[in-house]
Amino acid sequence: MQSEKRENWSSRSGFILAAVGSAVGLGNIWRFPYVAYENGGGAFLIPYLIALLTAGLPLLYLDYVIGQRFKGAPPTAYKRLVKSAEPIGWWQVLVATVIAIYYASVLNWAGNFMLFSFGQQWGENPEEFFFNAYLQNADGVLFEVVPHLFIGLVIVWAIALLILYGGVKRGLEIANKIFIPLLMLTFVLLVIQAARLPGAIDGLNAFFTPSWSAMKSPEVWLAAYGHIFFSLSIGFGIMVTFASYLKRNANLTGSGLVVGLANSSFELLAGIGVFAALGYMAHATGSPISEVVGGGIGLAFIAFPKLISTLGSKGDLVGFLFFGSLVFAGISSMVSILEVPIAAFKDKFGWSRNKSVTVVGGVSAIISIALFSSKSAITFVDIIDNFANNIGIVVGAILSIIWITWFNRRLIPQLTQHINAISSLKVGKLWVFMLSIVTPLSLIVALVMTLKSLLTEGYGGYSVMTQIIYGWGVVAVFAIGALLFTFMKRKKGESK
Repeated sequence: MQSEKRENWSSRSGFILAAVGSAVGLGNIWRFPYVAYENGGGAFLIPYLIALLTAGLPLLYLDYVIGQRFKGAPPTAYKRLVKSAEPIGWWQVLVATVIAIYYASVLNWAGNFMLFSFGQQWGENPEEFFFNAYLQNADGVLFEVVPHLFIGLVIVWAIALLILYGGVKRGLEIANKIFIPLLMLTFVLLVIQAARLPGAIDGLNAFFTPSWSAMKSPEVWLAAYGHIFFSLSIGFGIMVTFASYLKRNANLTGSGLVVGLANSSFELLAGIGVFAALGYMAHATGSPISEVVGGGIGLAFIAFPKLISTLGSKGDLVGFLFFGSLVFAGISSMVSILEVPIAAFKDKFGWSRNKSVTVVGGVSAIISIALFSSKSAITFVDIIDNFANNIGIVVGAILSIIWITWFNRRLIPQLTQHINAISSLKVGKLWVFMLSIVTPLSLIVALVMTLKSLLTEGYGGYSVMTQIIYGWGVVAVFAIGALLFTFMKRKKGESK
């Protein structure tokens, strides 16, 4: 038994705000607009919404009910549900830990570029500035430290750990009450600024114009389902952990609907802001939209600085708003991700919150700073992000679903009964069907396609050895670590 009473959210709204803060992250801003544009524009919104209703919300509800009913981080909650499922919980914990370790690096870049916006310090060639002057990127793998990356990472980790030391009410809740409104304010201002630019309407037309023929492509539907899982922060422990802090009578389905709709609304807003800005860039350079559209790191740290540089002195404000949005979204997501391993070790070993934050957060910070303050930072981010997201999250979600809905179907009635006893929106056979068939099959197809591509083509043009060490090696850590932590026992007299 744990001597320390489990923490709780101060209110349901505190939980919802934290869940929204976790779901709304960097990917909403730089991933969704590009994915939507590449997969049918306005027509993509149809498979996207269908994926939300048929797979996103069902899995979100499963995460909620497991966390809330069994009052634990993933390893503890899954073990209490069915003893053999504890390794699945640890797999998810390790995925979350690895994501937090590299997420801090991207958050560091965003924070620096928020400052670089004043005076547009990237000069006339943002690409050269980002890779050569700022990251000092080296060919191959080089562990030489870049001082300003080191200092930035120390600051990022100090902020994150300070929030986490505060606990659920005084840390996570307060942080989200600060950063989510700041995110919304800065991004709404950015959208307003971008929509007023010449050519903005061309960008919006490119974003919203439906390509109905794309609806016939299985890849488009797969992209919609894949994006929903990543976007809602489901399948890798965050929502299980957050729901474990809910009171017994919390409305699970109502909260899930609010979180899902809030997340999708922000993604739509992100698409409007990003494509209005890209429309202006195309107008200013005389290029078609297709030549200036991009996603991910290239959009954030190369395309947007190029856009800002065409705005003259007004660009300083647009840059500050854009990178400020990335920072505020990133902080709320990073502390949410870190809460998963912190809660898991606290549950497993009976540690106090302070000890768990110090050990788990401290070790994660040391690894993060060592890897991502080096001249190979972007190589590590690119490879680890690809394998952690496309294999780590997907495998964790598949295992959690099939372990319950395929191999332990006797558990479904008690989970359904628990949800319906306290929630406004009741679930039944449709929820079970979606969770048992639609969700796992869409994930399995996505995983098979990913594995086929990685095994036949490799990833990113990196050397085989680099991919084995930092890609497949990370996947091996998930598997081996999941088994090791499952079989570890709390020491007698362990500090609580």
